[in-house]
Order: sequence, then structure tokens, then C-alpha cells
Amino acid sequence: MTVVLVHGNPETADVWDPLVGALGRDDVVRLSPPGFGAPVPAGFAATVDAYRDWLIAELEALDGPVDLVGHDWGGGHVVNALLERPELVRSWAVDVLGIFEPDYVWHDLAQAWQTPEVGERHIAGMLGRSLDDRAARLVPAGIPADVARRVAAGQDEAMQACVLALYRDAAQPAMARRGESLERLAARPGLGILAGEDHFVGDDAMRRRAAARAGAQVGELDGLGHWWMCQDPARGATMLAAFWRDAVG
Repeated sequence: MTVVLVHGNPETADVWDPLVGALGRDDVVRLSPPGFGAPVPAGFAATVDAYRDWLIAELEALDGPVDLVGHDWGGGHVVNALLERPELVRSWAVDVLGIFEPDYVWHDLAQAWQTPEVGERHIAGMLGRSLDDRAARLVPAGIPADVARRVAAGQDEAMQACVLALYRDAAQPAMARRGESLERLAARPGLGILAGEDHFVGDDAMRRRAAARAGAQVGELDGLGHWWMCQDPARGATMLAAFWRDAVG
């Protein structure tokens, strides 16, 4: 059995370091979406569907069974891929189910990135700073300083371009339309990770409704925020291990 981790924005695979350590396993694979710690292939559009297709291809190349975990946009890619190809995994877990609800409204940062010219200025101001400044922005969110510095080192111009392309393609109603098929996820055991202080991915009610529609369990991480895997990796690892043990044996 292989655990596959997919991270999001504005991150690299280093964001998983604390959780991987807490899991204590040697069968963990990290997949980095193009532009987010991995090269951007020539002609890659960085749209919602392009990332979906990228993840499907990556999963097809792995030997199963696979327990897939997605965080932030990595979770969005997981959902979109499994809406098409649920047979590629044994189980799935994501922390962003709320963004697929019909009444979800993108957070303020996303709306800035979705706005022409405003987005370019904002992302350049956010990711175009010095390495020290970029790392310092991540630490208050709960990312350890050493991990933050490794993540910040991967925040380059390619990431800036991919952030803008992805968020603009995902402007509503794009995600709500994809969420209309959320019931397809019930084909495999699922876990909706609900970090209580994560205010980027919909409120508590949205996330619970989406989990119910997807036929998923809910894993509660009260008091933790968007980067729960860094804030309390032991709790995250315990939650995932219990899900894998009870849901898929």
C-alpha cells in the first residue's frame, strides 16, 4: 500500500515534512503539481482540468493500492481526478471539500488573483520578495521556520504564473459545476478533513454537506488551521492512520 500526498498553493512538497515524519512510514510518495515545486511542461495550461489530467497520469503510473491525500489545491486536484477515475485509488482524503459546494465564495486572496492586473501586482508582491521575507510570511500560519524556508525557496516566477492561471480558471461557478457530481466520490472510502480554524475552504456547514454528498467520513481537527499538517502533525497522522485502518483495513 502506498500513501500519496499532493500539496497546493503557494507550496512545495516540503510542506508535508512534519506529517511524513509523524506517519513513520517508508511507503510515502509526494506528487508536486507543475509550477508548485515541479517544472512546468511546455504547453501546460495550468487550468483546473490540466491539473486533473496531470494527477490522473501520475496515479496511472503508480503501482496500487493507493491511499491519496490532498491539501489545499492538491485536494482540489484529487477531487477532480477522482470524479473521473475513482478506481485509481483505494481511499482518498482532502481538506477542501467545501469549495465544491454551490454557495462557496472564493476567499479574498483568490478573488484578488482572479482580477486582471490586481492579481499580477498582488502575486508579485507576495511571492516576488526576498527568500527571508517569503519564509517569514509562512511561519505565523503554523509552518515551522525550517520548513517555511524550504517552501519559500520554491516560490518562483513559474509558481506566480500558475497561481494566476489556476485561480482564474477556477472562478465560480467553475467549482460549483464540478461539485454537482460530488456523489461519484462515494465509489471509494473518503475522508473530509475539517480543520476548525481553516477559513479558506468554506464554513463548517459547507464542508459537512460536501462530505455527506461524497459519502465521506469527517475527520475533525479542532483548533488547527489551513496548515494542520505542520501545526500538529501527530494529530494529523493519527487521524489518517485511524481512517485507513477502519475504512479500508
